[in-house]
Amino acid sequence: MRVILFGATGMVGQGVLRQCLLAPDVEAILSVVRRAPAGASLQSGKLREIIVDDFYDLTAIQSELAGYDACFFSLGVSALGMKEAAYRRITYELTMVAAQAVLRANSALTFVYVSGAGTNVHGRAMWARVKGATEQALLAMSFQRAFMLRPGVIVPLDGIRSKTRLYRVIYTVLGPVLPLLLRRIPSAVTTTEQVGRVMLHLAREGYPREVLEAIDIASV
Repeated sequence: MRVILFGATGMVGQGVLRQCLLAPDVEAILSVVRRAPAGASLQSGKLREIIVDDFYDLTAIQSELAGYDACFFSLGVSALGMKEAAYRRITYELTMVAAQAVLRANSALTFVYVSGAGTNVHGRAMWARVKGATEQALLAMSFQRAFMLRPGVIVPLDGIRSKTRLYRVIYTVLGPVLPLLLRRIPSAVTTTEQVGRVMLHLAREGYPREVLEAIDIASV
């Protein structure tokens, strides 16, 4: 299997990348990033990284996107303190640019998008509406298969850290109880490792539903 990753330097993306590197059936990984490569600790003969200055114009790398079986998209930002127009530009418009580019290059491709628990195009929260609109647009595209993941709390493992300061503080404070939460309420709390494994499962075998809630993620 050959996969494209968007957002491999983020918390979720690092977990997905790690699982792809560990998976024997993943023979090639193309990581499209906005900043410096992930570093020597993640280097592998099957990993290739491309730095893109402008994620709203992928014309320059269009030909590089051909020949892949799946695209895992976890690129995004926290909505904290953001106006809706700015959040929509990053969450919706940027995702559409990437999705259209990989679809043009691969007609038979599985697209897996990391959304979030509570996503609802008619929701009261701004982020939920924008994520919901993004999900709907992706599902309307002509991918061979498309899946939307709506995880709840995601616990970073394997030395992975969130880039959002507030989340790092929360993880530090909740650190002692997170293992208990994982055991007691696995339908609401997951890990970067589990999310990565689920995304690979979806690319390999699919799932009966296109939208996976936290309870589905826990059961895969």
